[in-house]
This record gives sequence, structure tokens and C-alpha cells, in this order.
Amino acid sequence: MPDDDTPRSNTPEPKLVCRNLWKVFGTKPETWFKDQDALRDPASLAERMRDDGLIPAAVDVNFEVAQGEIFVIMGLSGSGKSTVLRCLSRLVEPTYGEVLLDGEDLLRKSARELIEIRRHKMGMVFQNFGLMPHLNVIENVTFPLALQGMPEKERRKRVENVISLVGLEGREDSYPHQLSGGQQQRVGIARSLAVEPDLWLLDEPFSALDPMIRRQMQDEFLHIQSTLKKSIIFITHDFLEALRIADRIMLMRDGMVVQIGSPVDLITDPADSYVAEFTRDVPLVRVMTAADALAPGGAQETPEGLPEVDSTATLEDLLPQMAGRHDSVIVRKGDRVIGQVTPESLIDALAKRTKAHDAAMDEDGSEIAKETA
Repeated sequence: MPDDDTPRSNTPEPKLVCRNLWKVFGTKPETWFKDQDALRDPASLAERMRDDGLIPAAVDVNFEVAQGEIFVIMGLSGSGKSTVLRCLSRLVEPTYGEVLLDGEDLLRKSARELIEIRRHKMGMVFQNFGLMPHLNVIENVTFPLALQGMPEKERRKRVENVISLVGLEGREDSYPHQLSGGQQQRVGIARSLAVEPDLWLLDEPFSALDPMIRRQMQDEFLHIQSTLKKSIIFITHDFLEALRIADRIMLMRDGMVVQIGSPVDLITDPADSYVAEFTRDVPLVRVMTAADALAPGGAQETPEGLPEVDSTATLEDLLPQMAGRHDSVIVRKGDRVIGQVTPESLIDALAKRTKAHDAAMDEDGSEIAKETA
């Protein structure tokens, strides 16, 4: 299993830790976990389970989510991503492992304790908005706070805040059937945010929306996150969506973790041909930055009077500035010049990354194509 590349030194404690998580469907799956030696080879153990008629939907899943991080889980249908999300909240009961929220193991909590955690510490948003049709916007958003027994004055203030945050002012008295799909999703988001969750779980929340509304909701989501800085686990099957929102991505296959890393890591340094195939349609110019395309020589020779960009600018943003130019663009990191990008260095950087990506794909062919054939 690939290592989780979350930095360990000089970093705060993670908000959520998932350790050795398994979910196995079938008859008496817990008996398979008495042999600790077998757990050292999870792939082999999962295969033996399948041969015995069980379904290992999540296989020894390990990851951490930092405070304020957007952690995206991806994979094909049946890869286990939604199962993992539901195990974290115990909507699906895990078979084995640990799920630590602020250092406390959720799998050891009683039913009553778990209800309180869901009411006060977790927010959940699913593809199916789940709005109550007989309640208007205000009433739908207020519902979880009423379950908490929150005083009416405090409820009203909090609901007004989240409705403003998701841009639904003026629609407070509307019923779900009077709202567009995007507006209904905003109500679902507002309702989950009203409890001020420590951990926010979203399972393909925008996949039912048309492309234009979906992009607007992504923008709204990023705006909310810039304000609230929640710890978020977000499931999507759309890599371009993940590219826009993710701090890190976990890619799954057959219940197992294949690779964890930043979007750039997965695209330019895929762990295997499966990852390379999964990311093949993402343009490199959207993820590579000016710092990735510096000309040899560093900052030794940087002529004056040339345009300047930040080192984090994508090549997609840089290309219009390079169009029609035969000279270079200066690259800064903070207040320091770190080098320059020339037309030649830009083309060379793209060519090298493309070659590395294609080499990974050619290792054993198109794995996704094999699985979906």
C-alpha cells in the first residue's frame, strides 16, 4: 500500500486519521481478522476473501486529513470511495480498523455518543439533496438545529448566517419544488453547515447538476471554504472537479488505495498505469506551474524590463504572456527572483512530463480500459 505523504514534522495533529480500515460484506467477515499475520498482506487477504464469496469493499485504507484541508477521494464505480466515506460516519459499520476524530476513535463510540457527534461535529452532503418538500428553505436549514434543542433566537441567527453564506437571500420562504437544482443543493449545503461541523463529508454533491451550475457550485464551495476553513472529505469521479478543489487526492481501486498526493503529483508522477490512465485527459498546462518550467541557469541572468509572474502561476496562465514572444518571462517566489521561463524551457518541461506520463501508461497498458471493457 502506498504511503500517505502527509508531512509528519512540525505540523499540527491531523483532524481525522483513518487506520487499517476494512469493510467486508458477507458472512462473519470479522473472523478473518483474528490472524494478524494475514493482515500484513492485505491484497492477498482480500483475494482469499473474494474466493470465499465475501466482498471486501474497503481494504486496509489509511489516510489523514489535516485541519482546513480539502481531501478528495476518487475512483471508478465500485472502487470503494463511497463505502469509505460512510464508514467514517458509521452510516456503514466498518469491519476492522480505526477512525480517529480529534484523537477519539469513532468506532468505539456508543450509538448515543455517535448521534451527538453527527449532530454537532459532522456535516454530510450527498448527491441526493434530501430536502423535505413540505418545509421551506428556512425550515429545512433549521431542522438539524431544532433536533439539537438550540434556542430559537440562536437558531435564527445561525440560519441567517449560513443562508447568506451560500447566497440564498430572498429565497428563505421558497419550497424545494420552487428552486433550481443548484439552489436546492445550496439548501443542502446550508443545512449541513448550520451545525458548524468540525468535519464535512460530501459524496458527489454536484454530479447531478448541469455543467454550468456545477461550476458555479464549485466556485461557491471554494468561497465557503476560504471563509470557514473546514476539514473536508469530498468524493467525485470528475478529475477536473478534483483539480479545482483538492489539496490532496486519494485514488482507489478495488477497495484499495493506489496513490495519495496533490493533483500535480498524480498527473506528473503517477504511481502506476492505472493512475496515469485515470488522469490522461487532464491538460498538463492546468497543473504545471512556472516553477516547473524554469530555464537552466536559475536566477543568474534575468534581463530587466521583462514581464513577471509568480512561481505558482500555471502554464495555462503563462501561455498568453508567452504568445508571440521570443524572450522570457521572469519568475518570482515572494520578493525573490528564482529564474525565467523561455519558450524553449516551457516546451521542454511539457515534453518531459508528457513522456513520463506516457511511460507510466505503457507499463502494462490501459488498466481502466481493461476494467470497463
